[in-house]
Amino acid sequence: MKCDKCNTELPQEAHFCFNCGFPVGTVKVFRSCTECGNALSAVDKFCSKCGVPVKVIKEGDEGSFDNDAKPRVQLGKNPKMILIPGGQFVMGAGTMNSLITLVGFYMSEVPVTQLQYSYVMGKNPSKLQGENRPVECVNWCEAIIYCNMLSRLNGLTPCYSIGTTTDLSGFEATSPVWKRIVCNFVANGYRLPTEAEWEFAARDGRGSSPTPYAGSTNINDVAWYGENSGIRTHDVATKEPNGLNLYDMCGNVAEWCWDYYAPTLASGAQTNPHGPSSGEMHVKRGGSWLDDPQQCTVFHRSGSVPSGKSSNLGFRVVCSAGSEM
Repeated sequence: MKCDKCNTELPQEAHFCFNCGFPVGTVKVFRSCTECGNALSAVDKFCSKCGVPVKVIKEGDEGSFDNDAKPRVQLGKNPKMILIPGGQFVMGAGTMNSLITLVGFYMSEVPVTQLQYSYVMGKNPSKLQGENRPVECVNWCEAIIYCNMLSRLNGLTPCYSIGTTTDLSGFEATSPVWKRIVCNFVANGYRLPTEAEWEFAARDGRGSSPTPYAGSTNINDVAWYGENSGIRTHDVATKEPNGLNLYDMCGNVAEWCWDYYAPTLASGAQTNPHGPSSGEMHVKRGGSWLDDPQQCTVFHRSGSVPSGKSSNLGFRVVCSAGSEM
């Protein structure tokens, strides 16, 4: 048995992880307090944080927690794209902020769902399964392959190529050939957002006084995260959207971006930046179902190797604003 949060190997009789203290085994967290968002186990009768009485979930009924909330939007096999008008904003929350200018683009209103991914790829790699949940356990390379395959399926020009090849499905994620990948940002196909596009969209496109979470100062309104998720993903669009009608920009699953990861953002004015020209990791943004509030802010940055995958990491797609959506 492994801890869901830190992946530490544990004896089968364990109830809590001796490394991080997270509940495991028969004391799984299945619910959250409707008053304060605190994580609750299946046997809690009162919230340990605010004292509000909660309904006891009987053994065998744990799965009902997933069905409490339904998606607020119509979900299909193709991502629904939302127009993000271009503009300027100051990126980041530190002292080395950059003035960024972006042209308009389209972004999917929710992370790519398991139904959408399996429709294109013919498989569902997710550990926490549910067709309307975000797809996870997808590495950066597989997200790129999905984008090109979805583009071809819809008669659009693929954005990604290695040499003259746009069919990237035959390349292993650990192959050095991925260092040669290029993105045609004027093509009308699907691609991953740049880190600047992701943050701009998460912040409602506004350049001043953004909320710490995508659409709210209260994380429980907009995100499934470590204290309210029940140690799992949830159907997309079951929390409030941000001001651009984008759901799950914070929490549920972290999201891959195109850019190579660097510990600090580049300073100075930039137009449509695409990140560093090389690197060992790619950016992931937004935080997830097992992260703390700080990791779910619109400013938090982290990276992972392109072959990395986990049950708290997915992606969403964007398209050029010149495309007909």
